[in-house]
Amino acid sequence: MPDPVHKRRASRSLIIVLLGALFALIGVVLAVGGAWLAAIGGSLYYLLAGLGLVVSGWLLIRGRVAGVWLYLIIFALTILWALWEVGFEGWALVPRIVGPAVLAILAVLALPLLRPERWRWRGALAGTAGLLVLLIGGSVIIAASGRSSAGPLPASFAAPMADPALMQAGADWPAYGGTYSARRYSPLAQITPDNVARLERAWVFNTGELPEDRWGAETTPLKVGDSLYLCTGMGVMIALDPVTGRQRWRYDPQVPEEWIPYTAACRGVSYYAVPGAGPNSRCAARIIGGTLDGRIIAVDARTGRPCPNFGVNGQVDIKRGMGPVSPAMVSITSPPTIVRGVIVTGHQVLDGQRRDAPSGVIQGFDAVTGETRWAWDMVNPQWTGDPPAGQMYARGTPNMWTIASGDEQLGLVYLPMGNSTVDYWSSSRRPQENEFATSLVALDVTTGRPRWHFQAVHNDVWDYDFGGQASLVDFPVGQGVVPALVLPSKQGDIYILDRRTGRSLFPVQERPVPQGGVEPAQRSPTQPFSTYHTLAFPKLTERDMWGMSPIDQMVCRIQYRRAVYDGPYTPPRADRRSIQYPGYNGGTDWGGVAIDPVRGLIIANYNDMPNYVRLVPREEADRLGWAPRSEARGGDMGSGAEGAGDPQWGSPYAVDVNAGWRLPFTGLLCKEPPYGGIRAIDLRTGRTIWDRPLGTARRNGPWGIPSMLPINIGTPNNGGAVVTAGGLIFIAAATDDLIRAIDIRTGKTVWQDALPAGGQAGPMVYEANGRQYLVIMAGGHHFMETPIGDEVIAYALP
Repeated sequence: MPDPVHKRRASRSLIIVLLGALFALIGVVLAVGGAWLAAIGGSLYYLLAGLGLVVSGWLLIRGRVAGVWLYLIIFALTILWALWEVGFEGWALVPRIVGPAVLAILAVLALPLLRPERWRWRGALAGTAGLLVLLIGGSVIIAASGRSSAGPLPASFAAPMADPALMQAGADWPAYGGTYSARRYSPLAQITPDNVARLERAWVFNTGELPEDRWGAETTPLKVGDSLYLCTGMGVMIALDPVTGRQRWRYDPQVPEEWIPYTAACRGVSYYAVPGAGPNSRCAARIIGGTLDGRIIAVDARTGRPCPNFGVNGQVDIKRGMGPVSPAMVSITSPPTIVRGVIVTGHQVLDGQRRDAPSGVIQGFDAVTGETRWAWDMVNPQWTGDPPAGQMYARGTPNMWTIASGDEQLGLVYLPMGNSTVDYWSSSRRPQENEFATSLVALDVTTGRPRWHFQAVHNDVWDYDFGGQASLVDFPVGQGVVPALVLPSKQGDIYILDRRTGRSLFPVQERPVPQGGVEPAQRSPTQPFSTYHTLAFPKLTERDMWGMSPIDQMVCRIQYRRAVYDGPYTPPRADRRSIQYPGYNGGTDWGGVAIDPVRGLIIANYNDMPNYVRLVPREEADRLGWAPRSEARGGDMGSGAEGAGDPQWGSPYAVDVNAGWRLPFTGLLCKEPPYGGIRAIDLRTGRTIWDRPLGTARRNGPWGIPSMLPINIGTPNNGGAVVTAGGLIFIAAATDDLIRAIDIRTGKTVWQDALPAGGQAGPMVYEANGRQYLVIMAGGHHFMETPIGDEVIAYALP
């Protein structure tokens, strides 16, 4: 019969051997990776710590208590190194201390197994408790960490800010941005920071549309009179009762399956009341929307039936004059802007596929008849409408996939323009493309001709197309005001422009930027930088690399050192990766900014993530089988995995973009948090009032497993905010699937609710029967990896 004492000793020995093997294995990984990192100019810590772990593990395998003491010395030195490198910055300490602290706990618990005659479990547990206190204390630091600042609110504007829009926000929400001034501001004040905690769901409407493997709906509903109007991700138009959420009518544009791209989702519809039409006449008021196969459709706002006098059976085809258009290549994802009776629309052209993609032509249609008023083809500005017989609009030109704003009084629409097709190669672009790409273009709505334009990036090869609307404001200058606009950008800069002339009210500096890449002769020696305000953060360093443990942080450090990065506008390369920071998702994307015209504040939510980019030579891309995905429907963003990039046919290079710069084995981002935030800015001066991370870690974690931690990590976010006179900011946008109310004075969250799916859409506010409502579309987002849903949710006070 085996000796019980011998069995206990054997069990203890096996545990110690396994613990030593674990230490040694981690040490080998750190030592090998650390040697690589040190050889390319990185930190020596990982090499030294790895060697120490190998020795510690070997001593433990030998049953030597010195292995524990050696590791505890390594852990103490690790803490000192971490504090020297990043101080008490909570998130930065996670990969440097948390994993090593767990190993330290295991080491302390091993003492009674190594020396039972000298160490009792009571002492080991006391040591473990001390280490747990260290971890808990660190967690408190992390929970309170994140970029934040606060300052006094600016003085309120002396007089209300004029809005040139014909229909104003208030009881109604008549346009995507509240009005075509795109301020996303409501004068309603029933819900305040004092009572918002009582907010509850008033009604929920299911659209019945749950697309698989596609982006969900990003719609911001309209409210005009006694109806809400919205569209589903596939472009189905719906009218709802604003009090009960019951469906009044539904119109399906019947988009063929093959024409629906993964990159598209309907963001909203437009409302138009025909001047002089009798209130009961057919289509006196109409809902106008675009489809994912490139049509403009007008339906009666009362019944949802197509307007027979608009185009052909209530629709016009914007693809007329574009030449060959493959399915899914052209789609209208954003609501048209209607100024002086002209429907102005751009369209999405599937990114990254081919240089000879369909034209980005901007078109104007009569809001009553659907007739073409004009078409602006930047390469053929002499054309006033359809191309001459046998010709087509210039292919591959910059398009406007997002939302325009408009000034009814000046008769101008402000177009946030994108880039020429194949974003990361520029040598074949025509002069007109270089002139108007990544620009805000003010178009005369009567003639369709540019009045002025402002370019934010010269010869863009970073996909920094404008995503957000420009917001119209009256900007205080001396004793008066200038009709101006606030223009946010993906690279983070915010510009204040005179909306009559395009002149910047604050200096825009041309600063030297990195040169080189595969087209050195094409790179501009300087790029414009706003001196008013920027959402961009300082240049990345190796210390900014992150991970859940020292191992994945070391991998990110190695990737950082292997890549080319010389700061903003580092050109993409083919021989090695380059780092683009900020990435193409912002700064500010299509959610835009919100303006409080009374308090004089800009509210900007933003992303703070890099991209990891490589141009792939054509021969290599062909060998990998990269081809245009328009025929099979595809995304406009590289997946980040080798073999799944964008082909850029017609150029010498495809492109592989690791969006957000993720690690392949955990899915975590390489840059330390926060990854997104929200900021209040003094409109007069550009001074930051407060700034805080936006989004918790509850739906985020390694390997895509939700951590459910309520820690405010600051997540990627898409979708804008709405500001109310009641002193609240309502926003979802983040990947934690929460909609929240933020006190505009302090930046603190005062209410939140968990959505059933991602809230990557702009909320809106309206009033019905004396009750104020908040509405959000919980549709999810494929690229943001939030759950897809079909619920439109309304909140109100009891």
